Amino acid sequence: MTTPPTASDTMKSIGIVQEGDPVLTQPARHFDLPGEASAARKVVAALHAAADRAAKVHNFSKGMGVAAPQVGLSWRAAIVRPPGGDVIVLLNPTVVEESPEVDEQYEGCLSFFDVRGKVPRPRVLRVEHQDFNGQARTTTFADGLARLVAHELDHLDGVLYVSRMSPGTGVIMVAEYKGTGRQWQYGESQ
Repeated sequence: MTTPPTASDTMKSIGIVQEGDPVLTQPARHFDLPGEASAARKVVAALHAAADRAAKVHNFSKGMGVAAPQVGLSWRAAIVRPPGGDVIVLLNPTVVEESPEVDEQYEGCLSFFDVRGKVPRPRVLRVEHQDFNGQARTTTFADGLARLVAHELDHLDGVLYVSRMSPGTGVIMVAEYKGTGRQWQYGESQ
């Protein structure tokens, strides 16, 4: 009798690089835009394809993101798909400001999808990034979207969410996690 594949096995089978691969713990390189716009477009296309494959095997009610290292490409590119919103493409992103107000919520990661961990994140992030033409942009993200963006930017710096968890806390198995299908909660209802 064979055991069913784990959530991480499923993500690996659709081309998501799994924990232990060195590409996940190394800072990704910047694009020289607009000169490397063609390469950036190819990387972003690969990210969209990976996100499409992931969405076919799991319901991401809180939204989801994919960073280039997660598809084996060491470039500073990520996409975020917020619930019910337009896809956000981030090229050469850098956090320029974060709110002092932080909250802790559970996160998962496609690169080790069998567990969830409670991660403190700033409620608001200001991020500088570029478009394919090299034009600089600054975007402010709040609450759940800030969390999604921060998670993906960490990937571009070679950081996994487990290193952001509060000391003394650990991950829980996905089977124990009770937040699947529910939005993160912010404000007075926590």
